[in-house]
Amino acid sequence: MAKEFARETICVQSGWKPGNGEPRVLPIYQSTTYKYETSEQMGKLFDLEESGYFYTRLQNPTNDCVAQKICELEGGVAAMLTSSGQAANYYAIFNICEAGDHVIMSSTVYGGTFNLLTVTMKKMGIECTVVDPDAPEEELAKAFRPNTKCVMAESIANPALVVLDFEKFVHLAHSHGVPLIVDNTFATPINCRPFEWGVDIVTHSTTKYMDGHAMCVGGAIVDSGNFDWNKYADKFPGLCTPDESYHGVTYTERFGKAAYITKATVQLMRDLGSIQSPQNAFLLNIGLETLHLRVPRHCENAFAVAKFLEQHEAVAWVNYPGLPGNKYYDLAQKYMPNGTCGVISFGLKGGRKAAEKMMDHLKLAAIVTHVADARTCVLHPASHTHRQMTDAQLVEAGVAPDLIRFSVGIENADDIIADLEQAISSIEK
Repeated sequence: MAKEFARETICVQSGWKPGNGEPRVLPIYQSTTYKYETSEQMGKLFDLEESGYFYTRLQNPTNDCVAQKICELEGGVAAMLTSSGQAANYYAIFNICEAGDHVIMSSTVYGGTFNLLTVTMKKMGIECTVVDPDAPEEELAKAFRPNTKCVMAESIANPALVVLDFEKFVHLAHSHGVPLIVDNTFATPINCRPFEWGVDIVTHSTTKYMDGHAMCVGGAIVDSGNFDWNKYADKFPGLCTPDESYHGVTYTERFGKAAYITKATVQLMRDLGSIQSPQNAFLLNIGLETLHLRVPRHCENAFAVAKFLEQHEAVAWVNYPGLPGNKYYDLAQKYMPNGTCGVISFGLKGGRKAAEKMMDHLKLAAIVTHVADARTCVLHPASHTHRQMTDAQLVEAGVAPDLIRFSVGIENADDIIADLEQAISSIEK
């Protein structure tokens, strides 16, 4: 689909392009394998001399159509689906890193991502330096090493709701010859397109707003195609030198701007196999068709709830980047002028115990691990998603012990507020 189409049109029309007499709706290609007439045809696929499908662990037509839609929403050149957002972040980094390399990561990223880089990938020999995203540029520059291969951050941090200063981080990464990878899950490409600010690679947990209905776990990686791997060929030998597992193909020479995603597909997906199921991709596509309608409603409702909480006498603090006066309001207006996300964090004057009691009295909002779908839900990160962190790490990640993550759905805003009101009033009883 042509790039000039608006995001609303891309959500509905992009990806699947039926031919004459073909299904109007994206089919589920529920097949592990694909038939060819000759051995030579199959051989060319395995040698990467021709494009096509031979095994769904690597690629599937349903998945590719959905990946293409996400790619166009972000304004990238190539994309791939993964089995989860965690897999997407892992692949995005491991595609350009190996044992002995170094990564810089924002301290406020989602707890699962934090653990992935600081614990699991450390066991693989990849070191990670955690930095404060609000630190001055000159201080952040000290974290770079000769073996630094990328910088990882989130457009809107989960659950700290820190809005990333894209221009600052892009300048830092590029001045040190490495790409900036940004998880754009919370903002979605409806509210924020990181590539327009110079970001190189974007990841998503499609499990959240993109799916929108809490039905399917999934992830996506999108490449802008703008980072010049060959300029820093010594840093990225996996992309810029022959891959002996594919008869010596050099990805940047053979695939140009599609080199990064091609390598992630034919090498990492081949060997690690975290493919998204075609059934899940089909359901994800249904969610994407209404993304442009749901995201504004999430933001509208979240703003109303944030205003209510801001004025409630039992509430100690409210963090929502869309609120005037918020620490990140100006950055949000700069990078996401149409809205941020539907997630709010707040604390009660009674502290952690009050938070737990209040949550137990909610009737409309459900206590679930999930976030960012059509239904309002709530979580206490210090007890749940971030419980593997120490108190010091929690503070560094912007997750106070009393922090309540409140994901505002697309129900009637008055009903959501009424549920909060009755639950907060229960603290005093």
